[in-house]
Amino acid sequence: MVDSTYNWYWLVDGLMEAGYRVHLATPAAMQQYEGLKYTDDHSDARWLAHLLRLGVFPAGDIYPTAARAVRDLWRQRAHLVRQHTANVLSVQNILVRHTGTRFSLKRIRELTKQELAGVLPETAHVLAITSSLAVLDCLRHQIKALAKSVHQRLHHTPAYEQLLTVKGIGAI
Repeated sequence: MVDSTYNWYWLVDGLMEAGYRVHLATPAAMQQYEGLKYTDDHSDARWLAHLLRLGVFPAGDIYPTAARAVRDLWRQRAHLVRQHTANVLSVQNILVRHTGTRFSLKRIRELTKQELAGVLPETAHVLAITSSLAVLDCLRHQIKALAKSVHQRLHHTPAYEQLLTVKGIGAI
């Protein structure tokens, strides 16, 4: 049993380098097999081999080694974007609760500590928002840096260029 993604890739890459054909099963697309008395690794392997022989093996794609770094950058960027959104919503919620006004992200970025002190009743709320604003600024810079790095590493294939012609789809 492989414990982590890193070990899994190491194993798959090693098998492929040794000349083995490796198939990645998609568990969500597999139907349960019934009628077998034993469910262990040996019987599971026999079942998967049977599906492969029949041509009904639900295979997934093994991401190319060379492209994994870019994919990992995409995942990190997506993670930071989710964190950014959570922080924006937190700031907006504090402001709405205490002022009754919903602030846009642009307006939130423009807020000064003095302005917050005049609007919010507690210094604790001012501190909470100013700390979130510092985090938002850092996240924004990191998201831009990751997007720039990914954009430089992208291979502009004909399929990619075709996607860019669709309204609403951008380079990132």
